[in-house]
Amino acid sequence: MKISIIGTGYVGLVSGACFAEMGVITSCLDIDKNKIENLKKGIMPIWEPGLETMVKRNFEKHRLSFTTNITESIKDAQAVFIAVGTPPDEDGSADLQYVLSVAREIGKNMDHYMVIITKSTVPIGTSEKVRKTIQDELNKRNEDIEFDIASNPEFLKEGDAIDDCLHPDRIVVGIDSEKAKDIIERLYKPFVLNGHPIIYMDIPSAELTKYTANALLATKISFMNDIANFCEIVGADINAVRRGIGTDKRIGPYFIYAGTGYGGSCFPKDVKAIIKTADEKGYSLEILKSVENVNNRQKESLYHKAIKHFNGDLKGKKIVLWGLSFKPNTDDMREAPALVLIDKLTAKGANVFAYDPVAMDEAKRILGDKIKFVNDPYEALNNADALMLVTEWTEFRILNYPKMQNMKEKLILDGRNIYDPEEVRQQGFVYYSIGRQ
Repeated sequence: MKISIIGTGYVGLVSGACFAEMGVITSCLDIDKNKIENLKKGIMPIWEPGLETMVKRNFEKHRLSFTTNITESIKDAQAVFIAVGTPPDEDGSADLQYVLSVAREIGKNMDHYMVIITKSTVPIGTSEKVRKTIQDELNKRNEDIEFDIASNPEFLKEGDAIDDCLHPDRIVVGIDSEKAKDIIERLYKPFVLNGHPIIYMDIPSAELTKYTANALLATKISFMNDIANFCEIVGADINAVRRGIGTDKRIGPYFIYAGTGYGGSCFPKDVKAIIKTADEKGYSLEILKSVENVNNRQKESLYHKAIKHFNGDLKGKKIVLWGLSFKPNTDDMREAPALVLIDKLTAKGANVFAYDPVAMDEAKRILGDKIKFVNDPYEALNNADALMLVTEWTEFRILNYPKMQNMKEKLILDGRNIYDPEEVRQQGFVYYSIGRQ
């Protein structure tokens, strides 16, 4: 069985590697020639645990290939996945230009039946736009080639994407054709041997399922951050509250940790996109608008704690940030809370130093010389006025207090609540966290 995946970004590359791992002959296509040549050499465009090894192994076994030629990529393919980006437009809506451009190219080059599957996160109704775009191109060619459209949203977590792809909780598929269902059933059969289901539904419902899932997870995060801020006012402990509600089976223990807000490639843009789509349909998603507002405010939380501690004067203060990526086990800086924090601190005249185990190159590309980057998280603390823990990488979990004694002011602002307040204070540090006294 052969498939084509168009787009070698996060979703396309991980999906392609995992399909190849299951024995599917997979062609990954991208218009970026440099990226494709690097992939052939085993050079990854993203950092994801396990991905490089899997790509190299399957490329060497000729199950996975990379190309910029769409005719070559879709030749003999039974399924073609569209996995290009859908970045937010200026008004918050999903920009579909790349998805529809791919649809046009498919229509210009296809010569046999295939099922075209939207893997990109797209608003409701996009699959029909893809169908029409492909059919228009076939009409221009006077070709009568049968094809089907399906929606198959991804639910990969950055940092755990390989395991999520190989052992999914569920696979959501929107279809309107038994022929397409048969192909998808065969394609995904190796992935559901764990007993987890393929959930078939109509195409609009599949498109909305992806947005709803991300919007609900974002809601849980913002809700807990809102409660955490309230905890600080009334003298409660958000960690105790979390444990108290997380044992309720109706709520569960996941995504109820307080912190500095969510970021990344999915939650921010998907919340914006579903709000925009609803507005266009004349309905206001008030809860999600509040979710977005709370998250934007939460990204500034450590900044406001520092402002309060230093009585509004950060000029010349040396602030050290540990962690830059929006979460551990990725180099993704998109919508990262660290970026907001850096903007606020530098605007007040603070001298920002930063360390991240993986995301330094990406941060340098985005920030340039706006801050100073360091290779050792503890050396950076020499003569520092404050340490801000922004991303909870495992190497930060146990503090080496002897290496922190040269701080000018022993101040720790913990944006992920990973340290024990009593222990930190016994070591002589002033300690602030999120939602705890």
